[in-house]
Amino acid sequence: MTRRFNELDQREILALAISLEEEHSRIYADYAAGLSAEYPASAKIFSELGAEENEHRRWLIELFRRKFGDHIPLIRRQDVSGLVRHEPIWMVRPLGIEKVRRQAEEIEEETREFYATALKTASDAEIRKLLGDLMAAESQHIGIAQHIADVELTPEARTNEERAAQRSFVLQYVQPGLTGLIDGSISTLAPIFAAAFATHNTWQTFLVGIAASVGAGISMAFAEALSDDGQISGRGNPWLRGSVTGVMTAIGGLGHTLPYLISDFRTATTVAIGVVFIELWIIAIIRSRFMQRKFWRAALEVVVGGLIVFAVGILIGSA
Repeated sequence: MTRRFNELDQREILALAISLEEEHSRIYADYAAGLSAEYPASAKIFSELGAEENEHRRWLIELFRRKFGDHIPLIRRQDVSGLVRHEPIWMVRPLGIEKVRRQAEEIEEETREFYATALKTASDAEIRKLLGDLMAAESQHIGIAQHIADVELTPEARTNEERAAQRSFVLQYVQPGLTGLIDGSISTLAPIFAAAFATHNTWQTFLVGIAASVGAGISMAFAEALSDDGQISGRGNPWLRGSVTGVMTAIGGLGHTLPYLISDFRTATTVAIGVVFIELWIIAIIRSRFMQRKFWRAALEVVVGGLIVFAVGILIGSA
């Protein structure tokens, strides 16, 4: 059962403030631990903020003991309506620096508003003074992301963080997505075009293509998810990575399957072949952009592989 903030007395407000400051101190400590390997400059700032929030907690406890005694009731954010429950991104490894900065700003903004509201209801002079001081401190923290970006990060540290963020993006999204797209675009060529040239039936070819694409997508999703839990490699959540791979695998196969909804075999095959070349070109562009390959080399590698599988499909289907 939750209570409204305006139903809390001064004793309960202080108890809630202690709980929030303790929670924020732990969150910032977790930020610092999660960012230390790839973002040491930002990790240092969050470590200092965690220590400062812990100091705020100590001030609140000292005031509470003077005013209300040693027993502090357990009141948490989930016990009071209107307080946001923050997504536990601090438990994810590796942490994304921009998401951490945004969440830190949200936490500080919420805490400042909490102290501003509490200040309006407090009547005790000593409590009002501390709440006002804490509100001012939280106001200084709201610009934490800009502070980190503009003051604390040297050009070298900023460059290192950008490289780390780019690496994480490539490892968690681009690489598994590209793996799926290549597999879906190339591995399904043989069964689809074998079916097309064996039957000259567009509907039957479409069904084979759907089966091959969806089946390959499911297979690749599980294969990628089970291959690496991401803890050591830093490749992120395995099931998210597997989902990206599976979806892109299915998309890669469906691209040259859908033209076989056209009833005329010759037209459908011509369109499908055109789609294949577009798919291979897109793959070459992505490999060139994110895998640091020269475009023509990437295009040659992908096109040669695709043409070999394409030829195998036609030969088998025409046999």
